[in-house]
Amino acid sequence: MLPLIRRPGDKALAEKEAVQEKKRLEEQTMADSKKILEMIRQMARVIEEHKDELTQLDQPIGDSDHGINMARGFQAVEQKLPGLEGKDIGTILKTVGMTLVSTVGGASGPLYGTAFMKAGMEAAGLTQLDLEGFLKLMDAAEAGVAQRGKAAEGEATMLDAMIPSLNAMKKAKEAGEGTAQVLQAGAAAAWAGAEHTKDLIATKGRASYVGERGLGHQDPGATSYSYLLETIAKAYS
Repeated sequence: MLPLIRRPGDKALAEKEAVQEKKRLEEQTMADSKKILEMIRQMARVIEEHKDELTQLDQPIGDSDHGINMARGFQAVEQKLPGLEGKDIGTILKTVGMTLVSTVGGASGPLYGTAFMKAGMEAAGLTQLDLEGFLKLMDAAEAGVAQRGKAAEGEATMLDAMIPSLNAMKKAKEAGEGTAQVLQAGAAAAWAGAEHTKDLIATKGRASYVGERGLGHQDPGATSYSYLLETIAKAYS
């Protein structure tokens, strides 16, 4: 029997195929209901951890309560999670959204609540989610926030983190990147967008009342969104 002869390029080809297969499997099984619940629990911990920071960001341009309100809302969400074990992803996300609407004060409750509820509507009946499905959920969330807030990119709102992050994730996916890389690209773009709100004059919400005096201050909503997307990205790093 002749010995197996390996050509120099065989190993590189095999490694490339292994990476491609890993990406394919990641995209097929990005998350199930259990994974979604785990990420929401982690989101609650992250918001609690950064509660004071988010509130301080809100002091010069808002009601000085963004971090406090978000933490209260996610504490209420966390209390609902045990009853959502075994439920489909759509039900989980819609429950999160309704809870945030009813417990988070100011504009953040309706905006974040709408984002989760619109994503939940898109995920109705699903028990598993692939990368393509996740991006559709994010599309629905972004459209919901834009409609509810009557806002667009460039007005120093959470959309200035949401829209660039979604565009970056779509671009990364089109380039053939796997789930982890797509989410990392999204988180990086979200943080860049949040930072950019320092250079924008707010035209929506309480921040619009201070006009040019708001320059140099980072939007708290864009910041909290960046923390949430970063939390999702870290779940795959």
